[in-house]
Amino acid sequence: MKAFVHEHGKMKLKEMTDPFADHGQVAVSIRTAGLNRRDVAVPGRRGEDADALILGSDGAGVIQSIGEGVSEFSVGDEVIINPALGWYENSEAPPEQFDILGMPDHGTFTELIVLPAEQVEKKPEHLSWEEAGVLVLSGLTGYRALFTKGDIQDGETLFMPGAGSGVATYLIQFAKQAGARVIVTSRSEAKRKQAIELGADRALDTNSSWPDELREETIDIVIDSVGRATLNRSLEVLKKGGRLVSFGATTEDTVELNLRKFFYGQYKLIGSTMGSQEELRAMLAFIDKYQIHPIVDQTFSLDEAHDAMNYLKDGKQFGKIALRIRE
Repeated sequence: MKAFVHEHGKMKLKEMTDPFADHGQVAVSIRTAGLNRRDVAVPGRRGEDADALILGSDGAGVIQSIGEGVSEFSVGDEVIINPALGWYENSEAPPEQFDILGMPDHGTFTELIVLPAEQVEKKPEHLSWEEAGVLVLSGLTGYRALFTKGDIQDGETLFMPGAGSGVATYLIQFAKQAGARVIVTSRSEAKRKQAIELGADRALDTNSSWPDELREETIDIVIDSVGRATLNRSLEVLKKGGRLVSFGATTEDTVELNLRKFFYGQYKLIGSTMGSQEELRAMLAFIDKYQIHPIVDQTFSLDEAHDAMNYLKDGKQFGKIALRIRE
């Protein structure tokens, strides 16, 4: 089978041995896979001497074979892959055995993948292959941050720095269906327009003065994945006693915080990451109920995986980037 791998310090296409579905496992013929920021970071965490690892966490495809003991799926079923490994029930934090598909295990940028049967779910019928292939990692991350951790309520206002990331496009749609008002930021005028078209109520220039722009707004909750560049700015506009949910740090990991200002404001700072199988199934029911579609900015072929990775690094996309593995 053909796969896009990281091997001995380089990313490349490589022929790999087809895996075999053993007891309790399913073999999925991948139709599409989705790129995530994690895929860009993985090579730098492996070193120059590491053997071939298939990259990718998101994917969707058709079950090609099943191992003994699998009764809930059949050959030919259309499925999506859950990259959150070993996290089944909703909990305050991931269990110790939690991991993410794509390192250390082989990932989804391949024609065939074998997984435990509990790591796949039926593909939502209203989604195209491209939409299904980019759904889970970003969608589940957004769902947990917004509902489980953020506890968004009807009539509240959500503020979100950054409008173009995959998670942001899910959060806009999820929050609007939950009855919230949504305000986002972006340096790009085009992305601000796209965010409004997707359902955001307001889209600010990231370089503007947020306190001035939001003087007439009451921000109940902030969801921030940028980190150092935006966290303190977000606290400036968050109402006293409001919630700030952080699920990422695309800038710096460490942030200087004025503790006196923080505790006088009675703010709630909440961490979040990915989500459980229980939350994934709740998210799938939610997107089915409201017929929500992932936003796919661009689709590349597996042969164009290098171009897709570079496009992701440039950060020009609005929404998700897909890899077409098989027609």
